[in-house]
Amino acid sequence: MFTGIITGVGTIAEVLPMGATAAHGKRLRIQCPAGYLDDAGLGDSIAINGACMTVTTFDAHSTPPQFTVDVSAESLDKTAGLDGTGAVNLEKALRANDRLGGHLVSGHVDGMGQVTHFAQVGESWELRVLAPASLAKYLAYKGSITVNGVSLTVNRIADVAGGCEVSINLIPHTVENTALHRLQSGSRVNLEIDLIARYVERMLGSGAAT
Repeated sequence: MFTGIITGVGTIAEVLPMGATAAHGKRLRIQCPAGYLDDAGLGDSIAINGACMTVTTFDAHSTPPQFTVDVSAESLDKTAGLDGTGAVNLEKALRANDRLGGHLVSGHVDGMGQVTHFAQVGESWELRVLAPASLAKYLAYKGSITVNGVSLTVNRIADVAGGCEVSINLIPHTVENTALHRLQSGSRVNLEIDLIARYVERMLGSGAAT
C-alpha cells in the first residue's frame, strides 16, 4: 500500500531482457538518491511511476545507490515508462505508523492515459490527461487520481470522444520534486483511480444485480 507522496526521483539506468522473445519480461536497474535504500530489504515493495514492484537485488552503498526489479511482459504491456531508461517517481511501501499525506494507493495501474496539455499558469502548472473511457465513472471533481505514482486532485473533468479528460493543477513543489516536469503533450502516463471509488462501484453493481 502507498500514499502517492513521492519519496524520491530515481533513474532507470539499464533495461535488460529476461528472455529472447516478447513473452519475456525485463530487469530494470534503478539508481536512486543517496540514503534512499538505507532501510530497504530484499523483497520490499517500491512503486515505480505508480506500479508496485518487488526489489530483487539492491546495493545501498554504491554511488549512487541502486536496486533491481523484474517486470513481467504483462506489466510492461499495461504500464508506461518502464520499458526504457529515464527518470521515474519512487515511493516505498507505507508503514502502519506513517502519515497518510496523499490518499490510499495500491500501486496497481488501472489504465494508461495520454497527456493532452501541460503548461505553466501563474506560479503553477496545468496538466490535462485523457483517461480511457473505462475509467471515466471513477473520476470526479475534487476526487483523487494517481498519475505516474503521484497523488493528485482532479480540478475539472470533461467527457470527450475517446475517454475522459481530467485537468489537474500542479504546484511548484510537485513539479520540482517529481518526474512530472518531464511530461509533454503526447506522453503516456500510468493512472490509478481512487481505491474507495473502485469498491463503491463494485458494491453498487452487485446490489443492482440482485
